[in-house]
Amino acid sequence: MSQPYQDLLQLEPKPIWRFFSEICSFPHPSKHEEALAQHIIAFAKSKNLFVTRDSVGNVIIKKPATEGMEDRQIVALQAHIDMVPQKNDDTNHDFVKDPIKAYVDGDWVTAQGTTLGADNGIGMASCLAILDSSDIPHGPIEVLLTIDEEAGMTGAFGLEAGYLDAKILLNTDSEQEGEIYMGCAGGVDTSLKLSVERETLSGNYVTYKLALKGLRGGHSGVDIHTGRGNANKLLARFLAHGQLSQALRLVSISGGTLRNAIPREAYATIAIPAELVESLREAMDKYAALVTQELGAVEKNIQFTAIEESATLDVMSLASQSTVLALMNACPNGVVRMSDDIKGVVETSLNMGVVTTTGSQVEILCLIRSLIDSGRQDVEGMLTSIASLAGASIQFSGAYPGWKPDPESKILHIFRDMYEQNYGYKPHIMVIHAGLECGLFKEPYPEMDMISFGPTIKFPHSPEEKVEIKSVGQYWQQLCGILAHIPKA
Repeated sequence: MSQPYQDLLQLEPKPIWRFFSEICSFPHPSKHEEALAQHIIAFAKSKNLFVTRDSVGNVIIKKPATEGMEDRQIVALQAHIDMVPQKNDDTNHDFVKDPIKAYVDGDWVTAQGTTLGADNGIGMASCLAILDSSDIPHGPIEVLLTIDEEAGMTGAFGLEAGYLDAKILLNTDSEQEGEIYMGCAGGVDTSLKLSVERETLSGNYVTYKLALKGLRGGHSGVDIHTGRGNANKLLARFLAHGQLSQALRLVSISGGTLRNAIPREAYATIAIPAELVESLREAMDKYAALVTQELGAVEKNIQFTAIEESATLDVMSLASQSTVLALMNACPNGVVRMSDDIKGVVETSLNMGVVTTTGSQVEILCLIRSLIDSGRQDVEGMLTSIASLAGASIQFSGAYPGWKPDPESKILHIFRDMYEQNYGYKPHIMVIHAGLECGLFKEPYPEMDMISFGPTIKFPHSPEEKVEIKSVGQYWQQLCGILAHIPKA
């Protein structure tokens, strides 16, 4: 066992915080969670529990019922092993090698300059704490820990029938205490690729790297309605329609790191006539002030800078530059439609998450989310039309279904009644505009009755991520309570 962070060990409930601090000590970004998976397997074996892995690498652990609870229905507890790797530009951190530096900040736990991984580390810690417990009554337990949820739901896509016997599943990947989720959005990844021609400039040009930074970013599902700036869109807007748009020559443009995170930073390398450098800086200052005025209620720290670089005169042709910027500027982003059926919930959205320039190609990665298939298909059609107009190729991949709400869910009613008995009021029953794995579990396990709940986690998928300490205690109480109320088989 790695040495946990001491301040986290002082928090209640101690079982969750002990395991969460251990989780933080193992680097586990998406596609690099094997060391943590092996640590969990070793823990299960040390407790003499049944443990196996399926063909894609999901970890399945089974624990017998406690005395007197053998006749209860089998319950699967589910979390994902990986976390989103996001850090501030001035933070020196290698997510593949370095532990997360979690610490207590008042009523919250957060991390030093990086994502915390409370999404879904707290849920995973609670599953391990149940497996480790000897004093929590429960029926037969199955724990399913999936891989690569944040980067494509590889584990959920690959889950096969036959590994689980449970007919009830408790997903721990929700992020607001007091809310139970009974449905979620589906989604699809989108890649637009545009070939660009290049030419060599002649004349007195200088090269600058523009950086638009300081945005809050966040989760491209649960934060998409908050009005946060998208760095890729904001930079494209300046380059396409700024005061000097006719004079700038584009070398490259890039921004964002994940298709499911609202991009906080974007960069462009440009060439500009030397006599217009001062005009460039003035135009950038005016644009930063304009954007700050527009987004000031949610974006407090917008920075737009230019740093001179070694001269490079290999720029995009004017036609290619115009097409790239027009494509980025025209691409829809943010909320497309609110739900008519569920008040206050986004129905369909789009996030322009990543832009990269490699040689003679610019690629744009987007994530479409929708509660309904037709909404997703509508946005697919929009992007296909825009790609056609721009002469870009487009590819959709990794489509996953939404989780259709079931108002008659028995486990939902049991949880709601238990919650009201404990707290004196009913929890909010919600549908989340994010991609929970539950929808995919329905394919191999169509009869499985599912709900999702968790503690309050703010700003997941961004370096501002934090989890409320009090809500972790409430979540733990709810998890233990629902396990005690599982009906007989």
